Amino acid sequence: MQLSPGVIPLVLSVLFFALMNVGVKLIPGIPAHEIVTFRALVTLVVGYVLLRIKHLSPWGNNKPLLLLRGLVGTCALVTYYYTLQMMPLTTAVTVQYLSPFFTLAISAALLREPPRPIQYPFFLLAFAGVALVKGFDPDVTLFELGVGVASALCSGIAYNLIRKLKQYDAALVVVFYFPLVTVPLVGSYTVTHFVTPRTYELVVLLLVGLATTIAQIFLTKAYQTDRASNISIFNYLGILFAIVFGVLLFHEIPRALALVGVALIVLGTVASTRYGTVREA
Repeated sequence: MQLSPGVIPLVLSVLFFALMNVGVKLIPGIPAHEIVTFRALVTLVVGYVLLRIKHLSPWGNNKPLLLLRGLVGTCALVTYYYTLQMMPLTTAVTVQYLSPFFTLAISAALLREPPRPIQYPFFLLAFAGVALVKGFDPDVTLFELGVGVASALCSGIAYNLIRKLKQYDAALVVVFYFPLVTVPLVGSYTVTHFVTPRTYELVVLLLVGLATTIAQIFLTKAYQTDRASNISIFNYLGILFAIVFGVLLFHEIPRALALVGVALIVLGTVASTRYGTVREA
C-alpha cells in the first residue's frame, strides 16, 4: 500500500507535538500564557533564521489569511495548553483530537475537498475509539471540556487555512506568521503576569519551543502537500503517544476500555487511508 504524500510529515508532526505536550505537563507552575509566549519566541527566532537560509521573504503574499491563521492558531494553542495543565494528559489530548472532525467538516465548505463517502464509517469508528479513550472522567469539569472543544475547533480552522495558503505562501512563511501574531498578542499579557521560571523550567520551556517549531513545520508541509480528508485522521495517533507518556512519566494508567478505543482509532486510521486516499491532480 502506497502512503498518501502528506502522511509521513503529519505523523512526524504528531510525534513532536506529543513531546511538546509532555514538556507543558512537566511545568505546572508556569501559566499557559507564559508557555505560549516562550514557545512563540523560540519559533519566531528559528523561523526567521530558516527563512533567511532559504532566501524567502518573511512577510508573505496573502497577509490577511496569514494573520487569520496566526490568530486562530494562537487561540487554539492557549486553550490547549490550559487543558494540558488542568486535565490528565490522555484526556486533554483526546479532547483536542476532535479537531480532525472539525477539519474535515470545514474543508468540505472552505476548500471544496469533501471526504469520500467510503471514509465516513471509518471516521465514526475512530470517533467511537475517542469516546472509549475519553471515558467518564469525574476530574474534568464542564468548563474544561468546553475549553478543550473550543481548542479543537480553532485547530480545525487553522489546518484548513494552512491548506488554503498553499496557493499563496511557502510553508516556512505560514509557520513564521504564527509567532508573529502570538508574541504581541499573548506576550503583552505575559509581561504583566510573569512568573519567573527556575532553571529546570526554563530548559523545558526552550525544549517545548523547539519541539513545537519542528512540529509546526511538518504539520504545514503535510497540509500543503495533501488533502485534509486524506491525512487529518492520522492526528489520532497522538493518543497513542499520550497514553505511553502518561503511563511512563505521569503514572496515568489507562482503563481497559481506553485500550479498546486505541485499537479502534488505529483500525479507523488504516482503513481510511487504504480506501479513502485521493491523489492530487
